[in-house]
Amino acid sequence: MNFKIQKKYLLNGIQAVTNAISSRTVIPILTGMKIDVLPSKVILTGSNSDMTIQSHIQSVQDDEEVITNITPGSIVLPVPHFPEIIKKLPEDIVDITVEENFKTIIKSGKAVFTLYGQSSEEYPIINMNEGEKPLQIDVKDLKTLIRQTVFAVSPMETRPILTGVNITIKDNLLTFTATDSHRLALRSVPIESDLDLNNIVIPGSSLQELNKIYDDNDGLIKISFKDNQVLFHNEQTYFLSRLLSGNYPETSRLIPSESQTKIHIFTKDFIQTIERAALLSNRDQNNVIRLDTIGNNLIEISGNSPEIGNVKEQLDVISIEGEDLKISFSSRYMLDTLRTIDSERVEISFTGPMRPFVIRTPEEENILQLILPVRTF
Repeated sequence: MNFKIQKKYLLNGIQAVTNAISSRTVIPILTGMKIDVLPSKVILTGSNSDMTIQSHIQSVQDDEEVITNITPGSIVLPVPHFPEIIKKLPEDIVDITVEENFKTIIKSGKAVFTLYGQSSEEYPIINMNEGEKPLQIDVKDLKTLIRQTVFAVSPMETRPILTGVNITIKDNLLTFTATDSHRLALRSVPIESDLDLNNIVIPGSSLQELNKIYDDNDGLIKISFKDNQVLFHNEQTYFLSRLLSGNYPETSRLIPSESQTKIHIFTKDFIQTIERAALLSNRDQNNVIRLDTIGNNLIEISGNSPEIGNVKEQLDVISIEGEDLKISFSSRYMLDTLRTIDSERVEISFTGPMRPFVIRTPEEENILQLILPVRTF
């Protein structure tokens, strides 16, 4: 096996697939990176059983010769050693040759490395073929769906299904929903599909990695659901994840259908005020702060840490509609939500001091965030 490749393309591929490789795997060969050299491309594969990432590097890209001197073959090279070597090589061209007993020679300029690899025949067979009727979605929409929901998954394995994001498709609307039972994040985008899907749950950790490997300019991504797995891919990068088993809770019943108080507020001002109040909130109680309406389009945000001190700050809002309100909530949950919302203003609808409240934006009806208040008396 032999090939010469431009270092920048090899590095990009390595950086993508390394995210799926873990030293804490029960299958020893998965601690390495698989390299398949084909007549027209090089495929890099990393896997940890839960997810698999492949990078396909074409020999010619945009009329530019990326890979030359190709002799097909396959090998598994150790990680992190192989990525670290490539990163430090002195020249723009890398020459990789595999000799007998999987002895691998890596040359660049005057630097020559020898690595001892393993036979790829021991590597698990992973089906990266797309399923029937794949969806197509713009990568920007996919990244928005992930960014505005995945933060709300549960970090606790006590209810494994809540560590994932629920995917549904109905009436040409693709919806991502996440909840940890204290808050809920929901985001939808229109999509052309005749599929009707429900109770597809992707691990939040997989979606976080997926969000890292695709660039905003990557165009369209295809999505296939098959055999308790989901595959995302374009021509360059394939991402396969297992699905979580179990029934995702019915979350629609948590969303209030009416409100007693509505506050319209500038997002940036609200974030900064909450950040200040959180400095003196009780960290043992999840950084709970309090919001009081005080009339004349004013609210008061306060934080109190019994052994340290307290803070109160009044904030002008755009409008307050309905009844007066006193409510306490986690500043961390509120900041997580506000920081993902791409809007200068938000609308918060309250149905009382102990009922879940809903955060929306005036421009986008397909985003909804819900937070449960905290009893502080």
